[in-house]
Amino acid sequence: MLTPAVFGIKNSGLNLAANLMILFLVVIWLSLVYWTYADARRRIADPMLVGCAAAASLFPFVGTIVYMIVRPPEYLDDVRERELEIQAAEARLAEVGYHLCPHCDAEVEKDFLRCPSCMRKLKDPCRACGRPLDPNWKICPFCETEVGAVAAAPRRARRRRETAAAAPLPSSPRTPAAQRAESVREAASDGRGDRSPQPADRPARAADRPPREPQTT
Repeated sequence: MLTPAVFGIKNSGLNLAANLMILFLVVIWLSLVYWTYADARRRIADPMLVGCAAAASLFPFVGTIVYMIVRPPEYLDDVRERELEIQAAEARLAEVGYHLCPHCDAEVEKDFLRCPSCMRKLKDPCRACGRPLDPNWKICPFCETEVGAVAAAPRRARRRRETAAAAPLPSSPRTPAAQRAESVREAASDGRGDRSPQPADRPARAADRPPREPQTT
């Protein structure tokens, strides 16, 4: 059986070698198309991008080479594993009270309201008890005050103000001269009150007086 000549080669041995070479290149091309599709599924989460990568690999060898240049550097499984490790590390650090400032990455504590390194605000204090609040909280878990509402004065503070208002003010020490002047003013006011007659009594006292006798010369 005679095989058709390829590239005008009439020698049967060379023609067989050329046919085998073409078959090898076709197998390599189909293998690269499948490898591009499988690799894109492990590296890209978007199905449309995976289809575009597989379609580009249909161009013999060129599409696969371009995909190898622009493909993501990590597998999706590696990315998920790294994220889980980061979350586990953050959880362990949170348990021991280790936190980092989101602005300057300086070490801070969970009760800090401001970063001591960059002076950026980290949390807002509660208006009632002053404890630091998480931005996602809607109510203070320590004093049950709603976040953003005008907080009433604490019970102890109100009791102290009421006690201070009811208690008499402490009298300042007075000098002997001031004491003498005050006693003189009190005595003068008491005497003046005793000597000043009431308006209603004046006519009665005048009528009670005996008539004066005429003097004889």
